[in-house]
Amino acid sequence: MVSLKELAVAIGADVRGDLNHEVNSCATLESARSDQLSFIYNKKYCSDLNSTNAGVVILSEKFLEHYSGNALIVGNPYLSYAKAASILHQTAKAEGSIHSSVVIGRDVNIADDCVIAPNVVIGDNVTIGAGCYIGAGSVIANNVVIGCNLKLIANVTICEGTKIGDDVIIHPSSVIGCDGFGYAPYDNKKGWCKIPQLGHVVLGNDVEIGSNTTIDCGALDNTIIGNGVKIDNQVQIAHNVEIGDHTAIAACTGIAGSTKIGRYCTLAGGVGLVGHIEIVDGVHVTGMTMVTHSIKEPGAYSSGTPFQKNAEWLKNAVRFKQLDKLSKKINLLLKSEKEA
Repeated sequence: MVSLKELAVAIGADVRGDLNHEVNSCATLESARSDQLSFIYNKKYCSDLNSTNAGVVILSEKFLEHYSGNALIVGNPYLSYAKAASILHQTAKAEGSIHSSVVIGRDVNIADDCVIAPNVVIGDNVTIGAGCYIGAGSVIANNVVIGCNLKLIANVTICEGTKIGDDVIIHPSSVIGCDGFGYAPYDNKKGWCKIPQLGHVVLGNDVEIGSNTTIDCGALDNTIIGNGVKIDNQVQIAHNVEIGDHTAIAACTGIAGSTKIGRYCTLAGGVGLVGHIEIVDGVHVTGMTMVTHSIKEPGAYSSGTPFQKNAEWLKNAVRFKQLDKLSKKINLLLKSEKEA
């Protein structure tokens, strides 16, 4: 249990209400009990705020008139909730242990307080720092170097030569450091010759990677993921991509090879980036956008069309195909006006 006063100090909030009131977990405004914490940052939930049974609510000043209970008053309720929830839902640190089913190669250095779950396979010349948790069924290949406090949830594959910083979380079934998609065509259309992928993957500190995400190793140089980068589920990052610090990438995004993305960027769901382009710092790409060339100025970028009724979309699709002809006609008209 954590008191209102303790939470206020921890997250830097102003307080209204009973400083000794205690909460032990988090819940939505609609379902919260008196021993739970909730929050509001969107005005459409004001009706729930009026009727909530939450013991404590995190909110900004503009919502105070709609709520009379125990409050933590902050400028950014969403961020403050994240901090408070982390305090209330801390995972107890386990004592170091290695399950009897774990397979460990030669010249492996594992810190004493690490927890290695069942059916993990660890290759040769691997280093695993303090406080790491290696989840069941995970594979760590040869020559991998891992910092402190890594958490592999389960069934994660870390391929040869990968380097991972501190405080990294990788969710189930992700693969880090697999071969990039590199092939040279034979002459006379006789197929493809595989290009050896000789680089590795380097993950910075405080990186989180969602489930079923793949990050390819570099073809020659490394694929680099900066500090604080957050990557969602089912993201494909190709060989030699570089992602700057604190960039966030949502689900189903695909990034082709040798693309460089700056710091503090956001890529929304389903974004596609072609290879060999550069994105500057502070770029925000909206969902389902296809980025086909470098972006040299910060800001928000979009492509594609919003959904419509099918009959309307069919008409507009026909018109889209006619744009080139229409453009040529307009240019001819403009030319004739100038000559007249």
